[in-house]
Amino acid sequence: MNEVLIKAIQLILSLSILVIIHELGHFFFARLFKTRVEKFYLFFNPWFSLYKKKIGETEYGIGWLPLGGYVKISGMIDESMDKEQMKQPPQPYEFRSKKSWQRLLIMLGGILFNILLAFVIYSMVLFTWGEKYLPANNAIYGIMTDSLGKSIGLKNGDIILSLDNQPVDNFRKITHDILLNDVKTIQVKRNDSVLNISIPEHIKPALIKNPMFVEVRFPFIIDNFIDNSAAKKAGFKKGDQFLSINDEPATFFDEVRDKLSAHKNETVRIKVLRNNDTITLEVLVPDNGKLGVFPVSNMEQFFKLKEIKYGFFASFSAGVSKTFDMLDSYIKQFKLLFSPETKAYESIGGFITIGKIFPSEWDWMSFWSMTAFLSIILAFMNFLPIPALDGGHVLFLLYEMVTRRKPSEKFLEYAQIVGMALLFALLIYANGNDIVKLFK
Repeated sequence: MNEVLIKAIQLILSLSILVIIHELGHFFFARLFKTRVEKFYLFFNPWFSLYKKKIGETEYGIGWLPLGGYVKISGMIDESMDKEQMKQPPQPYEFRSKKSWQRLLIMLGGILFNILLAFVIYSMVLFTWGEKYLPANNAIYGIMTDSLGKSIGLKNGDIILSLDNQPVDNFRKITHDILLNDVKTIQVKRNDSVLNISIPEHIKPALIKNPMFVEVRFPFIIDNFIDNSAAKKAGFKKGDQFLSINDEPATFFDEVRDKLSAHKNETVRIKVLRNNDTITLEVLVPDNGKLGVFPVSNMEQFFKLKEIKYGFFASFSAGVSKTFDMLDSYIKQFKLLFSPETKAYESIGGFITIGKIFPSEWDWMSFWSMTAFLSIILAFMNFLPIPALDGGHVLFLLYEMVTRRKPSEKFLEYAQIVGMALLFALLIYANGNDIVKLFK
């Protein structure tokens, strides 16, 4: 329950920051062009507000429905659907009275501010913590793979050399590159041979659902025990390193896991290394095939990680690269939704899915990195040319600028209604997917 609470707090805080910054972008350009902003709200406030205060001509408040936020700009058809105001003669301070290029910047303001926020966060994250990752060629014990990887010819212990003959830098990006860069082959070293393994298109739907089909292989060293651990009762200690099970080599995590699973409800002999001594212990393997131990998961204990530090000014150029790399990555992920072969649409999730991405323990680096990525997603999604989103308003403004004709207010009203219906349908579908997954 504590983990769920921590994830929920991170999600709410992150979304609150993103919504405020997004709406601040609209607010900034509206005030820059002397356009009246009637309301500035975090979250929506149908029927009542949790908090509100009027300062000048703007009412600032917090709503009770945490599905976003809004600024209500005078003389604009938006989610408030204020038709009465639109029946009145245009006023100089209204949105509809401003020049088309000014209205365009007001509508693009939220998107621009979200991109700017991502850039600032990534720059400061890189400046504060730098980058640290495992280069693929430093994964000296090779990979662990599941049935999906084995189905295309991979084996535990294979060392991945390249993808489509292009060297792999970051081990964690292997699945990312296979999915998003249309990789066709994997080159691996197995014993003394180099093999070329083809990646068939039909595995991509399964790969989307199981992105961890290739993981780093590491030695199994006991880090801790669960309550009533069978291993602890049998005399195992923290720091014990597995060597064999029933005299068969079992050094790595996958070997220990598989061999224990094959000996459920049986007593096995396990040889471990303890303080430079080899010790043999006997233990009855429970019917779940697990001994109730946690392995050491700190990769720095087994591998040499690559660490990059950035000075203050260097972090800004790195932040720009990071922002646009993440934007490019998300656009490629988004395209997968429209590929029937991948069935990526089945993986669309709502607030529960987003919340699960945050760590179960508070970690500022992870929190800010996730917030920056969500800011990029929010910017991109709002740029889509869907009525009711910023991109829909931008589309109509571009039409006006090209044709010199404004769409009628009645058309804009209907477009707003259709767009809101589409967004609510998507919201219901995404969060419905989350609920269905909970019962699977």
